[in-house]
Amino acid sequence: MSRALSLALTGDSILQRRLLSTTDPELRPLFDRIRAADVAFTNLEVLANDFRGDPSQECGGSHFGAHAWVLDELREAGFDLFAAATNHCLDYSISGLLHTIEALEARGLCFAGIGRNLEAARRPAYFDHPNGTVAMLSCSSTFQPGNEAGQQIADMQGRPGLSPLHYDTMHEVTPEQLATLQRIAEELGLEKQRQQILKLGFGHPPAEGVFPFGKMNFRAAERAALRLTPRGRDMDGIARWVREARLSADLVLVSLHAHEQGEDKEIPAEFIPAFARRMIEEGADLVVGHGPHLLRGLEIHQGRPIFYSLGNFIGQNELVPRIPGDSYERFRADLSLTPGAVYKVRTADDTKGFPADRRFWETVVPLCRFEDGRLAGMEILPVSLGLGEAAHRRGRPRLAEGAEASGILERFAALSAPYGTRFEMAEDRARLLLPAR
Repeated sequence: MSRALSLALTGDSILQRRLLSTTDPELRPLFDRIRAADVAFTNLEVLANDFRGDPSQECGGSHFGAHAWVLDELREAGFDLFAAATNHCLDYSISGLLHTIEALEARGLCFAGIGRNLEAARRPAYFDHPNGTVAMLSCSSTFQPGNEAGQQIADMQGRPGLSPLHYDTMHEVTPEQLATLQRIAEELGLEKQRQQILKLGFGHPPAEGVFPFGKMNFRAAERAALRLTPRGRDMDGIARWVREARLSADLVLVSLHAHEQGEDKEIPAEFIPAFARRMIEEGADLVVGHGPHLLRGLEIHQGRPIFYSLGNFIGQNELVPRIPGDSYERFRADLSLTPGAVYKVRTADDTKGFPADRRFWETVVPLCRFEDGRLAGMEILPVSLGLGEAAHRRGRPRLAEGAEASGILERFAALSAPYGTRFEMAEDRARLLLPAR
């Protein structure tokens, strides 16, 4: 007997206030569509720790602590799958992460991407629905050093953290440019210091043809270029659990949180497509990206969707009610200012940053239909986050209408076109034109 399962997908949920998804007439039509899906996914971009833990000196941009009840709001909004590996999940250090894990576990929520050791963070979570079981894995390529979960071994516990996707950066320069860098390193004494570190056993020699300059690696090429490649060890570690999930679920979803960009913020860095396609080839049914807070394109690889970024879904960035002293220093704000006033300083009264760019306040919600594990259809809903409204009103998603809806769909189609992805456009929604099997 044929089995069909519907899946609603969203990007980053940065929630600080009550969502009112069942009572606000402006928001409810969108959330009714999400609740109508068999399974709904979102990226948990806040740390639901009740502001407990130890604020880290470095953070993912802002310290995104939140009340734990935001989890209840998101569950009421219809969400079943919570990707948790982000550049914010250790904003309050390991102690804050553990408070969040406990809050998720206490509610019995289906989450992945964070754990008390690396294996726990890598593992898929499973959500069971009468129409099928969905497995979700979550990882992040954007994080501060030390935020990665540590491997547990026979005689030593692991380290709580996120499931990492490291990538290696190679700077390609012309032979003449490389010779100049080598000469500068010699004259500054940097090369002598590097050789001393190698002799002391605190470093490793580079691969043949690679010249380390500070913390960057260079090699000769015909023209200057920045090359980013996913690290094989992480790819293999994640793929191992994709294959396991393939054995135990009807659908396998891989979530990737990645801020890294190519030539433009709307273009993913080159290691991201390489990772996403590998996950599809290992058995994932879809890859859902988020992180840069704006839309990137959709690729269909081997009949399976890769969303390179679904942007912001809930964007209450400026409503964080408590921020640590390090953030005041980072934003060059006087300690006498209240949090809302600090964000006004950061955005120069909404004239720069997120409030000054429409792309951060427009997104889409794909509604996917799978039949017997294969993508059978996809409807794209255009969504507005209310740019131009007061800070406490904007950031709340609602179905876009009229010219705004058409503009969002046209931009998403344009971002997807380089991957050969095509849509049938309507005024307030679009449908994916599936490639011939």
